[in-house]
Formats: sequence, structure tokens, C-alpha cells
Amino acid sequence: MAAYAMCVMPIQVRPPRRDEMNAYYLALPYANGLPSWEPADAAWHGGPEPWPPQRTPATAEQLEKWAEADVEDESFHPIATFADGACVGASATISFDVTVPGGTTVKMAGVTATAVIATHRRRGYLRRMMQAMFEAALDRGEPLAMLSASEGSIYGRFGFSPATYRVRWELDRHEAALLPAAPDPGSLELVDATQAKKFWPMVHAEVRVSRVGELAPLPGRWDGLSDGADGTNGPLRYLVHRDQHGDVDGIANFRLPWSSAVDNAGTLVVEALEATNPMAYRALWSLLVDFDLTRTIVAPGRPRDEPLRWMLASPRAMRITRQSDNLWARLLDVPLALTQRSYDSVDELAFTIDDDRMCPDNNRTWLLRTGSATASCVATDQEADLTITVSALSSLYLGGMSAHDLTYAGHITPHSDGAIGRLARMFRIDPEPHNSFGF
Repeated sequence: MAAYAMCVMPIQVRPPRRDEMNAYYLALPYANGLPSWEPADAAWHGGPEPWPPQRTPATAEQLEKWAEADVEDESFHPIATFADGACVGASATISFDVTVPGGTTVKMAGVTATAVIATHRRRGYLRRMMQAMFEAALDRGEPLAMLSASEGSIYGRFGFSPATYRVRWELDRHEAALLPAAPDPGSLELVDATQAKKFWPMVHAEVRVSRVGELAPLPGRWDGLSDGADGTNGPLRYLVHRDQHGDVDGIANFRLPWSSAVDNAGTLVVEALEATNPMAYRALWSLLVDFDLTRTIVAPGRPRDEPLRWMLASPRAMRITRQSDNLWARLLDVPLALTQRSYDSVDELAFTIDDDRMCPDNNRTWLLRTGSATASCVATDQEADLTITVSALSSLYLGGMSAHDLTYAGHITPHSDGAIGRLARMFRIDPEPHNSFGF
């Protein structure tokens, strides 16, 4: 009796070819109308209902349109898992520049659209895709990876940890009185979407220079702005501020959605607001918090340390109603990443990393010297002041997290007196890092 050997195709983790892009998209929940995020009251969503809304499966025409755009996009780097010739997992990174302490930018791999189909989970495919993306990012000279976590329990095992937060706040109009201030020499103007598309890149480019955590936008970032209605959400409206010379130095997108429930009627949602100086910032908010025929102002996706609170006659009137982590960071090349940001304190600190299974070159004792024109970070044989996990160091990188809290939680172990205080002074910044859009 003849024996036949079964041919089993090996698992492949690689970028999909052009003719495999449709199958690549169909491994992702959003292309199938399946949930792609934890159901929650998201801090970047202004409405009262849960987010995200239900999706419908993508059409063949949509898949082809996505494929054409992504193949031509040099910043988009897809990766897929193939088992028995079928695409069973998909992810991608997008090459961004992110502002770090000191105002410089660092090349960053933004992990996006990640999934393994339900029948092939718990087989290590996600880890293999993540490893491939890390290695490709390092080859491109990107020492940092970041993502927005669709599920909070997944990405910590790959070394990611929260680095920025965002909040949704509410303000009742009758409590929105601002403290007296000097007269505004500029002016406010309502503009249409065509003008907003022109002004947004200008304002954002100036803001992101000084905002740690902010991303450089990809081409087409504001192309979707429209004057048309969006169902019961109503149309977006655009408000700009001009300085005394007529130059635009602030812009806001807002809408007045209709609600069938009287409790949510009369709400003004500020979907985005940026200003290059305090005068423009105050002027924009002064109009938006006192808009005719409204009762409540809602602002999603805002930084935790919103200066408007301190402009109010009653600071407690601003109520944070939702909060969530935003960007999660992951250092891929520790010495390169640490020497591309600046530090306010002059010090040197030796620290050990011994838990990085995916980027093993990070596992050693490093000596970080700060305070000169450029920081240095080199391997050392001297005794470490502390041991820190790669995820904790990644959280500290942008300057918004507490070294004390990470130590209390067991992610940092001090070996010398005062080590945690010195670490905190080296890394912490004010204001906290924030990014205004996701990917």
C-alpha cells in the first residue's frame, strides 16, 4: 500500500503582493463590518452614543481603491501572515515624524490596522508580524514605534505602553464665563471647507513644532473636510482667528448635531481646535462656549491639561467625562531614541534593561548623560542606578508619565538612593505630550 505525504505549506510572514491586497484587507475587521475597537464611550468621540459605529463590509470597488492608494504610498508598509496560501493576519506601519522634547522630530513607525482572523488566533502570528515590522522599522532608521491600542490588554506584551492621553470634557454654557483679559487685536471669521483645507496645514505646522507627541500629517490629512451635512450630525463649521496683520493663527472645526433626546439637544461639539498663541486660543474658545441657542459645549480628543480651564471664572465647571490612553510608545533602538530628544536636567544615570525579547540589542546597562547640547547614551559596565522595563522607558520617553507611579507598579527597580527622582527630573516635561489625530 503506497504512502502519501501530505504537503503542508509553511507559514509566511511577509508584505503582501499587489494581487494579494484584497485578501489582505479582508483579514482586517473594518473591511468586513466587524468590530475593530473595544466598545466604549471613546474620549475622542463627541456624541453620547458608544463608539465605534457599526460598519458595513467594504465593496470590491472600495478594496481596489484602497489597494491602488496604498501601493503608491511610500509611507505605508503592510505585512501579512499566510497559512496554507490564505491571508489569515494583517497589519501595517506608517512612517511618521513625531515631535519629541526639545522640539526636534524623530522618525516613528505607526502600527495600524492589526488583526488575525478568528480561526487562527493564539498561534503566535501577531507576534511574528510585530517582529517583522520592528525589524523593518529599524532597517528604515525608525527607532520608535507607536500605536493606538484597540484593546488595552494586547500590546503590552510587545513592549508598548501608554505615552499620551486624551480626554473628552463638557461645559455648560451658563457656567462658561471667562475671566477678564486684554482686548483681542485680531478677528474671528467663519470660513468654508475650501478655506479650512488651506488654513489647517498652516496652523498645524506651527503648533506641532512645540507640541511634544504631535505627528507630522500625511498628505491629504484634511482633504475630507466638507460643507455637506453628515446625517443627524449636521455639517462641520469652520472658525478661524486672524491676528492684527490678517494672518490666520488659529482654527476650529465644530458642529451642532441634532438629537431626538432633549437631554442631548443644544450641544455644540468642538471636534478640533488649534492655535499658535494664547490670544488666538482664547478668542476661539470665547465664541464657541457662548454660541447662540446652545446649552452644552463638548470637546473630545483634548489634552488633559487644557489651558481653557484656567481662563474660566469657575475652573470646576469644565468636567472631564471620558479619558483614555492615546498613543502607546515602544522604543526599538534605545540609545538612538534617547539621544534624539532633549532633557532639562544635567545628570547622568546608568540603567539596565533585561526584558526586551523582541529587540535584544536593548538588553544591557546603558549610561545616559544629559544637559549638554546633545545627550549621549552608551553601553557601560558600571553598576546600574536602576533596572527598568522597556515598556516603562517607552512610557517615559515623551515626558508625560510618572516615574514614581511606574516604580510603585513594579516596572522600575531602584538600586541607588534618589535614582527615581533623578529619572523623573530628566524625563518629565510641562505641558504633557499630546497628539491631535490618530492613524
